[in-house]
Amino acid sequence: MKNIYLLLFGLLSISFVNAQREFHVFPNGKPSGNGSLSNPWDLQTALSQKTNIVNGGDTIWLHEGIYTGQFISTLKSTVSKSFVTVSAFKTDKVVLNGNIPNNKGYVLEVRGKQVIFKNFDVTCLGDFSRDSTDENFKGITGVNHISGEDCQFINLKIHNMPGSGMGSWKLTGGSKIEGCMIYNNGYMSKSRGSGVGLYVQNQTEKMREITNNIIFNNYYKGVEIWSATSGSKFEFVKNVQMTDNVVFNNGSPSKTIKGNVIIASDDNDGINVAKNITLRNNVLYHNIDFEDKNNFGDGTSLHLGWNKNAPVNNVLIENNLIVGKNNGLNILYAESLTFKNNIVYTGNVHLYSNILENHKNWDFDYNTYYTRRSDGFRVLKHKDYRMADWQKNFQLDANSTWSFIKNAEVKPYKNIVAYANRANTYKVVLMDKTARDVAIDFSKYSLKKGVAYKIYDAENPNKIIRSGKIGASGQINFPLGLKELEYPLHNTLAQKSPTNFGVFIVEFQGVKDAETKPPLFKRLFEWFGI
Repeated sequence: MKNIYLLLFGLLSISFVNAQREFHVFPNGKPSGNGSLSNPWDLQTALSQKTNIVNGGDTIWLHEGIYTGQFISTLKSTVSKSFVTVSAFKTDKVVLNGNIPNNKGYVLEVRGKQVIFKNFDVTCLGDFSRDSTDENFKGITGVNHISGEDCQFINLKIHNMPGSGMGSWKLTGGSKIEGCMIYNNGYMSKSRGSGVGLYVQNQTEKMREITNNIIFNNYYKGVEIWSATSGSKFEFVKNVQMTDNVVFNNGSPSKTIKGNVIIASDDNDGINVAKNITLRNNVLYHNIDFEDKNNFGDGTSLHLGWNKNAPVNNVLIENNLIVGKNNGLNILYAESLTFKNNIVYTGNVHLYSNILENHKNWDFDYNTYYTRRSDGFRVLKHKDYRMADWQKNFQLDANSTWSFIKNAEVKPYKNIVAYANRANTYKVVLMDKTARDVAIDFSKYSLKKGVAYKIYDAENPNKIIRSGKIGASGQINFPLGLKELEYPLHNTLAQKSPTNFGVFIVEFQGVKDAETKPPLFKRLFEWFGI
């Protein structure tokens, strides 16, 4: 027994030596601080700490307030499979405000590895120009992830940037963007809206994950998995998984509808092709009129390929809802493509004539298509095909179905996804041509009668639109047809989604957490059978 106690003492000594450390940051913190509650750091000092002070397993807590400045993080973890975490403290409201005179071009630049950034806002507050022709215009990106692998960006709100919301570039493989809201970013350039919601590249073999985000109302495109560079001589648009996101109405603030998602490369040498990319269980939406009156004009929700010398390769599009206007689904150049179990609403499916050469490397099946025209499959500069002719001529979509948009099913489309890092919180996406309340049965999610809830509209995210308690049926009604919109700062052109579509966040209170682990001493004694 004595030996067991000595072993326990040794193990406990090791655990205390390697204990996770916590540091504190306040808006009025000082560079001379030591990161304690009584002597906290300012934000830039915290983000500049060396690994001998802050390393894997440690947490930097950001306390309530507005942090005005433009910051660079060089934090990193040298501990295998262990992260440095930078997070708002508990439920504190933390805002990084990048609207300052000395413009570096970003609010938060990240140059580290194995760091988690979570639970705070990145934005510009106050007066600023959103027109590049103004003398005082300053282009600013929200988060510029320039280098460092295996970082995570979780539950961030990136909004109202006069530039892109976030860029995560080729040297940042293995990183994850999850549970974020990226909206109302961008500005007007001379000829069009500029500023994408999320721009992603990857040159490593590690998979890049984009999971359960809400990305909408950016001045230009929603998500670009893309490179405009030619002649780079190596691949850096590859190995990306995009799952459970909703990307909608991008281009609305500039009054020019733009692609919600583009996967492509403009490498004229054909070396840097977009490859090994998966889109699964996403909702991509542009305003649509089911009565077939306004489903005209440019309104791409998914765009594949750009340069004929760099067709996308090994791309999987599966179980997505793709809704757009005349060219809602736009396939330009694709060498190998799998397209299965998707629901598509579009004027026409637009395809470039390279399908005549590459379709034998395509696998399309079990899709549901709704188009404005009966010959809804358009091979540009070649021919329009009805469904039966499309199936026969290209040997695709053998088990798929087609119908007119105006005849689309009345049954509501529902997409419910739990947030992995927000307890008892769900994203709910609904589409229903009848524009009525849609009931969701939350008893399926182990939520019982009497549990309180609050519902927020993603397009007006700071206001509770409905609250109550779950009744005996387990159902909660979500209202379509809401009118209020949080407009981008200094913009009145953006439009609220029509009555047939809605994106909601529902939070449940009073749900018992899973049984917590027993105290350390008890677990150690149980491990030794004491």
